[in-house]
Amino acid sequence: MGVQAFRFEAWGGAAIAAACICLAVPDAVSAQAVDRAFTTTDGVRLHYIEAGPADGRTVVFVPGWTLPGRIFDAQIAALSDRWRVLALDPRGQGESQVAPFGYTAERRGRDIAELIDHAAPSGRVVLVGWSLGVLEILSMIGDRGQDRIAGLILIDNSVGEGPPPIVGARTASPETLPDPAVRRARRAAFIDGLFAHDPGADYRARLTESALRMDPTDEARLRVYDAPRERWRDILHGVDRPVLYVVRPRLRDQANALTAARPNVRAEIFTDAGHALFVDEPERFNALAADFLTAADWDAPQ
Repeated sequence: MGVQAFRFEAWGGAAIAAACICLAVPDAVSAQAVDRAFTTTDGVRLHYIEAGPADGRTVVFVPGWTLPGRIFDAQIAALSDRWRVLALDPRGQGESQVAPFGYTAERRGRDIAELIDHAAPSGRVVLVGWSLGVLEILSMIGDRGQDRIAGLILIDNSVGEGPPPIVGARTASPETLPDPAVRRARRAAFIDGLFAHDPGADYRARLTESALRMDPTDEARLRVYDAPRERWRDILHGVDRPVLYVVRPRLRDQANALTAARPNVRAEIFTDAGHALFVDEPERFNALAADFLTAADWDAPQ
C-alpha cells in the first residue's frame, strides 16, 4: 500500500483559543497530585501532573486530540498508590503552552521522550496512549527506540493492522474555520461523543472548555498525520516489550491481527464503552492496567 494520510479517530469541529479550565479532580487525586512543568528543546513549556511514590516505577499517560492529561484522573487516583504516575498535557493542550509550531507526530513524539528524560531520567517506563496519543507514542519509539520502555498500553486507536477502520466523513476531513459559536457547539458534540455513559454536564463542559485552547489550524494538522498506516504497524512489530491493546469492537479485527502477529500482546475489547473507555469503565480498565504494570518488563537488561 502506498503512502496515505493516516487519520485517527476524532469527531467534531474546531474552537476559539481559550484559557484552560481544568477538570474537577477526585479527592484522592487532588490530595497527592502535583503540577509540574518543563521546557522542551524547541522552547515550549509543557505541563504534566505527577502523583505517587517518588521512587516508584513510572507510568506516563498521553491523552488524545486537544484534551488534557486530567482526563486520566481515575487512573491517577487508582494507580498512584503503587506507581509513580505522570500525565502529560501535550503542547497546546491542558495547561501546556499553546505554541504556534510543533504539531506533527515527530515533534509531539519528541515531546514525550523529553518528558521522560526530564522526569524519569533512569530506568524504564510504561507508556499509556489514548487515541492520538497512541500514534505519538509510536512516533517516539520510531525515533528513539524502545530502550526506555517497560511496556505499552495502547487505547482505542488503529495501529495499522489489516484493513483500516471505517472513518466517517467529518473525521476524515480537515477542520474548517467556522464561526466561534459553531466551533464551540461542534467541540461540545465531540466531547459528548466520547462517552457511552454520560459523565455529567459539568464534566463535559469543563472538557469542552479545555479542548478549545488550540488554534484551529493546528488542530487540523493533528487530525491527519501524513504517514503510511504501515509505519505504525512496523514500529509496533519492532517492539519486544509487553503490549496491552484496549479497544472497542470497531477495532476487533486489528486486535486479532496484532495478537496473531505478536506473542507478547494482550487485547481487551470494551463492548459497552465509548471512545474514552477508561472514563466509561474505570474499574475494569484500572484492574487491567494494574495487572499489566505488575508484570511489565521493568528490569530486563537494556
